[in-house]
Amino acid sequence: MTTLPIVNVQRHTLSSRIAMSLSVVALMALIAMPWWADSGWIRWAVELSCYIAIAQMWNLLAGYAGLVSVGQQAFIGAAGYALFVLCQKFGVNPFLAVPLAMIVPAILSVPTYLLLHRLDGPYFAIGTWVVAEAVRLVTTNLDFVNAGAGLTLRVMTQYRLHEREVAMTILCAILLLVTVGGSYWLLRSRHGLALTAMRDNPVSAGSQGVNVSRLRFLVFIAAAVGTGFAGAIYYMAQLRITPASGYDPKWASISIFIVMVGGIGSIEGAIIGALLYFFADRFFSQYGAIYMVVLGCLTLFMAIYARGGIWGFVSSRFDAPWFPVGRRLVLPNDKGT
Repeated sequence: MTTLPIVNVQRHTLSSRIAMSLSVVALMALIAMPWWADSGWIRWAVELSCYIAIAQMWNLLAGYAGLVSVGQQAFIGAAGYALFVLCQKFGVNPFLAVPLAMIVPAILSVPTYLLLHRLDGPYFAIGTWVVAEAVRLVTTNLDFVNAGAGLTLRVMTQYRLHEREVAMTILCAILLLVTVGGSYWLLRSRHGLALTAMRDNPVSAGSQGVNVSRLRFLVFIAAAVGTGFAGAIYYMAQLRITPASGYDPKWASISIFIVMVGGIGSIEGAIIGALLYFFADRFFSQYGAIYMVVLGCLTLFMAIYARGGIWGFVSSRFDAPWFPVGRRLVLPNDKGT
């Protein structure tokens, strides 16, 4: 009689435990920044947090649901304007207005998806851009939001600089927990298995009982809300929003660059790509058009020759995931990673 070997199901690795510990330390350091960092560093931290969140939402949308959107700026601008209107027109506390502002991109995402869900591939992408432009044009001609002149968040002058910085760093920590942590939790759940199957082959996933259309709809709404959350925080920090900035197509370009270069379909890739873009923007944006051409060529190179991005290259050589979302069978003589 043959005795079957005892195996264990491993969901965490040494590398993931280290990454989790460093993530907790990073979040605590972010929250504590008003007490140890100057205002310039805090502005940088807010901006980087928003880049990571927006890229993570685009990665969830394109990397798993197969919905390539170039119109996520619609939700960034909608949430930003909702925040300013709640504060300036209705006197809502700006820090309480941030979660309320996410209702607007959630509502906007429903008719947007219902309008575009029958489109596929490049047609869906173009459709999202058209919707974003339509929302921008409506905002530009809406007197209630001061039309094309934009709005200024004057109510923030009621708070001391230290109070604003404390609130902003806490909001950024919550933003990262919701977008990065929420994506990690989702991908490790049974819905994550369905998303992974849908990413690899939506037809096959549908034949195995996955409700592809329903799951894509829910992911589209979740990505819109997460993107809007980041947009509200970003423009709260800027203290001003206009249709040209809130609905700027550059947000789509940033998301595509970060995810394509970092590694589509992975949480780690979006983080790496966001860090790369952030530091490149800090040190090389002074070169203007040349800088943008280099970023575009790098994105094109990754799309053609290294579709897995930086993280795909690393993970193909080192089995050390930061945020493992799968399961691994470990034999008694296998010590794991």
